[in-house]
Amino acid sequence: MKLHDLRPAEGATKKRKRVGRGTGSGKGKTSGRGTKGQNARSGGGVRFTFEGGQLPLVKRLPKLRGFNNRFKVYYTAINLDVLERVFEANTTVTPASLAGVGLADASDPIVVLGRGEISKPLQVQAHRISDAARKKIEAAGGSVELLAWEVNKRLPRS
Repeated sequence: MKLHDLRPAEGATKKRKRVGRGTGSGKGKTSGRGTKGQNARSGGGVRFTFEGGQLPLVKRLPKLRGFNNRFKVYYTAINLDVLERVFEANTTVTPASLAGVGLADASDPIVVLGRGEISKPLQVQAHRISDAARKKIEAAGGSVELLAWEVNKRLPRS
């Protein structure tokens, strides 16, 4: 076999349509464009978003309302009833231990909220804590330590 022997597979290629080559060709005179009208003209046709003059969908939809604050910190909320259910007494609850049990991402800042009750003493380390949660944890014999968080450490979710 030589290079000049190579041919495309049978039916893989079609002859190109030659329009405007006389009436006998079947595609003469108007070249398959019909008679007159926008689509018969050179450069004719409508843009793909055109809906016959009706206000197009792309203009009806709202676009870019408001703005996104680049410096907003997205906290992962953990409630006391979850801590009660997941951790044993006298455990130190850190962002890493919460990530270990699948409740948060280790790089996320944590906020502890006061939903539910807690009966075991826990040493909680979080980036933020509500007053109600702090009172309940300390009433159960636990302690709270606030961790520092740098605002520029993470970009907001899109």
